[in-house]
Amino acid sequence: MQTSPLRKVDTPALFLDLDIIERNLDAMQQKMTGLGVDLRPHIKTHKIPELALWQIEKGAKGITCAKLSEARVMAGAGVKDIFIANQITTPCKISGIWDLAREVCLSVGLDSVAGAKMLSELFAAKGGELEYLIELDTGLKRCGVLPGEPAWKLHQQIKDLPGLKFKGLFTHAGHVYGSANREEVEAISRYESRLTQETAEIFRQNQVEPQVVSVGSTPTMKVWQGHQGITEARPGCYLLNDAMQVGMGVAELEDCALSLGATVISRPTPDRAVIDAGAKALALDKGGHGLETVKGHGVIPGRDAYPERLSEEHGILKVAPDEPLSVGDMVRIIPNHACPVMNLFDRAYGIRNGRVEKEFEIAARGKSQ
Repeated sequence: MQTSPLRKVDTPALFLDLDIIERNLDAMQQKMTGLGVDLRPHIKTHKIPELALWQIEKGAKGITCAKLSEARVMAGAGVKDIFIANQITTPCKISGIWDLAREVCLSVGLDSVAGAKMLSELFAAKGGELEYLIELDTGLKRCGVLPGEPAWKLHQQIKDLPGLKFKGLFTHAGHVYGSANREEVEAISRYESRLTQETAEIFRQNQVEPQVVSVGSTPTMKVWQGHQGITEARPGCYLLNDAMQVGMGVAELEDCALSLGATVISRPTPDRAVIDAGAKALALDKGGHGLETVKGHGVIPGRDAYPERLSEEHGILKVAPDEPLSVGDMVRIIPNHACPVMNLFDRAYGIRNGRVEKEFEIAARGKSQ
């Protein structure tokens, strides 16, 4: 049986290589600083306040959150500049936005007159003001108005609503996760920036200057070379990376800071082993938006094996018959998609040189409201 210091941690467990995280932090921050744009990383990948504060310490202007409940956790840890890149339309959330806006510099996404009126009603009644960014759909076909004139039309419809203040434009080219290779990623990255900048120019031609023109996903920002008129980038997964980033050609295995430790509990046949981590630990992603860019359910560096199938609590590895993998051995798996995996655990272990240095509470896990 192996005698690694990490064996003292019960499995399944998440490990974060702190040296790789710092290298990834520095690389993205230096790139965006060199391009003259603000970095506002999305924290839905890691959900750990200490890592968000580390990103800010390295130079990030603020953070991006997906949900109000995430933002509350980050604000409670001392983060002062937060953008919620989502539509806020439920009474509970609108009330919560009012409370949070009195604590931090807060902005939200908008893509409809109806949503704007909901926020306006509360903020105007209370005598406050909320900054918003209009969301553009640059190909994901999720939320957002179409770029160009439709975005300008929405602005005209909501610009005089009391309690609201226009701050800028943002988009998320999440359909990039359907890319089969780096060339497709590069094309989507250019298209995302071009459509967003062209929309911002329409605003400028009408004497409305967007303070923020924001783009971003990790794949598109990894290959990005900057674009005139873009002021902000919002990657998230770059901090940890995962097998999907490797599959798209925008990261190497050596850039992956997150691994899941699992223990072999059975080797019933020479070509099959079973581990104590299933879908409730590794999630089920096999590639974004319908295109599989990965093989199986993760990568096991240094082993001729991979997770071929997952039950809820078991992972079934396809193993080369001569691979020396025994019951009781630990394997470390690079997950396909870091974001849902981080959301499945209460804590993660920061490691350096194969030893645990720090335990992190994943304080924003499960914050889906």
